Amino acid sequence: VQLQASGGGLVQAGGSLRLSCAASGSTFSSYTVAWFRQTPGVAREFVASIAWSGGSTYYADSVKGRFTISRDNAKNTVYLQMNSLKPEDTAVYYCAARHYGPTYISEPLYDYWGQGTQVTVSS
Repeated sequence: VQLQASGGGLVQAGGSLRLSCAASGSTFSSYTVAWFRQTPGVAREFVASIAWSGGSTYYADSVKGRFTISRDNAKNTVYLQMNSLKPEDTAVYYCAARHYGPTYISEPLYDYWGQGTQVTVSS
Protein backbone atom coordinates (compact mmCIF):
# COMPACT_ATOMS: atom_id res chain seq x y z
CA VAL A 1 0.00 0.00 0.00
CA GLN A 2 1.20 3.53 -0.80
CA LEU A 3 0.35 6.38 1.57
CA GLN A 4 0.08 10.09 0.80
CA ALA A 5 -0.24 12.55 3.69
CA SER A 6 -1.60 16.04 3.13
CA GLY A 7 -3.36 18.91 4.85
CA GLY A 8 -0.53 20.47 6.81
CA GLY A 9 0.01 24.20 6.98
CA LEU A 10 0.47 27.24 9.15
CA VAL A 11 -2.17 28.01 11.77
CA GLN A 12 -2.42 30.19 14.85
CA ALA A 13 -2.59 28.71 18.31
CA GLY A 14 -6.13 27.64 19.08
CA GLY A 15 -6.88 26.93 15.45
CA SER A 16 -7.67 23.71 13.63
CA LEU A 17 -6.32 21.62 10.78
CA ARG A 18 -7.38 18.34 9.24
CA LEU A 19 -4.73 16.01 7.92
CA SER A 20 -5.51 13.32 5.38
CA CYS A 21 -3.73 10.06 4.67
CA ALA A 22 -4.80 8.68 1.30
CA ALA A 23 -3.96 5.09 0.43
CA SER A 24 -3.61 3.30 -2.87
CA GLY A 25 -2.53 -0.09 -4.08
CA SER A 26 -4.36 -2.33 -1.68
CA THR A 27 -7.60 -2.90 0.22
CA PHE A 28 -7.28 -0.13 2.75
CA SER A 29 -10.00 -1.45 5.05
CA SER A 30 -7.66 -4.22 6.21
CA TYR A 31 -4.99 -1.82 7.46
CA THR A 32 -4.51 -0.33 10.90
CA VAL A 33 -3.29 3.25 10.49
CA ALA A 34 -1.42 5.61 12.79
CA TRP A 35 -0.16 9.16 12.82
CA PHE A 36 3.28 10.02 14.18
CA ARG A 37 5.05 13.36 14.37
CA GLN A 38 8.63 14.54 14.52
CA THR A 39 10.43 17.78 15.30
CA PRO A 40 14.11 18.38 14.46
CA GLY A 41 16.45 16.62 16.86
CA VAL A 42 13.64 14.73 18.56
CA ALA A 43 12.62 11.12 18.08
CA ARG A 44 9.41 10.55 16.17
CA GLU A 45 6.49 10.18 18.54
CA PHE A 46 3.14 8.45 18.34
CA VAL A 47 0.06 10.67 17.99
CA ALA A 48 -2.98 8.50 17.27
CA SER A 49 -4.04 5.24 15.68
CA ILE A 50 -7.18 3.60 14.39
CA ALA A 51 -7.73 -0.11 13.99
CA TRP A 52 -8.44 -1.68 10.60
CA SER A 53 -12.01 -2.34 11.73
CA GLY A 54 -12.45 1.28 12.74
CA GLY A 55 -13.79 0.04 16.04
CA SER A 56 -10.98 1.25 18.25
CA THR A 57 -8.75 4.28 18.45
CA TYR A 58 -5.87 5.26 20.68
CA TYR A 59 -4.32 8.64 21.41
CA ALA A 60 -1.18 10.00 22.98
CA ASP A 61 -1.93 11.80 26.23
CA SER A 62 -0.62 15.04 24.75
CA VAL A 63 -3.38 15.17 22.10
CA LYS A 64 -6.24 13.38 23.84
CA GLY A 65 -9.40 15.49 23.76
CA ARG A 66 -8.03 17.76 21.01
CA PHE A 67 -7.31 15.39 18.11
CA THR A 68 -9.65 12.89 16.51
CA ILE A 69 -8.62 10.11 14.14
CA SER A 70 -11.19 8.65 11.79
CA ARG A 71 -11.35 6.70 8.55
CA ASP A 72 -13.46 6.53 5.42
CA ASN A 73 -12.70 3.20 3.79
CA ALA A 74 -14.83 4.05 0.78
CA LYS A 75 -12.38 6.89 0.08
CA ASN A 76 -9.30 4.92 1.21
CA THR A 77 -8.50 7.78 3.57
CA VAL A 78 -7.71 8.27 7.24
CA TYR A 79 -8.13 11.70 8.80
CA LEU A 80 -6.61 13.44 11.77
CA GLN A 81 -8.76 16.35 12.93
CA MET A 82 -6.62 18.61 15.07
CA ASN A 83 -8.37 21.23 17.21
CA SER A 84 -7.12 23.67 19.85
CA LEU A 85 -3.68 23.50 18.33
CA LYS A 86 -0.70 24.56 20.43
CA PRO A 87 2.78 25.69 19.36
CA GLU A 88 4.14 22.43 20.74
CA ASP A 89 2.09 20.57 18.12
CA THR A 90 4.43 21.99 15.47
CA ALA A 91 6.06 19.04 13.70
CA VAL A 92 6.18 17.01 10.54
CA TYR A 93 3.29 14.57 10.68
CA TYR A 94 3.55 11.11 9.13
CA CYS A 95 0.93 8.47 8.54
CA ALA A 96 1.80 4.79 8.74
CA ALA A 97 -0.04 1.53 8.18
CA ARG A 98 0.16 -2.16 8.91
CA HIS A 99 -1.97 -5.04 7.73
CA TYR A 100 -4.54 -5.80 10.41
CA GLY A 101 -3.46 -5.67 14.07
CA PRO A 102 -4.59 -3.52 17.00
CA THR A 103 -3.80 0.13 17.57
CA TYR A 104 -0.07 -0.20 18.12
CA ILE A 105 1.90 2.85 19.20
CA SER A 106 5.36 1.58 18.26
CA GLU A 107 6.97 2.68 14.99
CA PRO A 108 8.62 -0.66 14.08
CA LEU A 109 5.23 -2.35 14.04
CA TYR A 110 4.14 -0.27 11.04
CA ASP A 111 5.31 -1.45 7.65
CA TYR A 112 4.22 1.34 5.33
CA TRP A 113 4.90 5.05 5.66
CA GLY A 114 3.84 8.14 3.81
CA GLN A 115 5.90 11.26 3.32
CA GLY A 116 5.44 13.87 6.01
CA THR A 117 3.29 16.96 6.01
CA GLN A 118 4.44 20.02 7.93
CA VAL A 119 2.22 21.50 10.62
CA THR A 120 3.30 24.83 12.09
CA VAL A 121 1.39 26.45 14.95
CA SER A 122 2.27 30.05 15.69
CA SER A 123 1.82 31.60 19.13
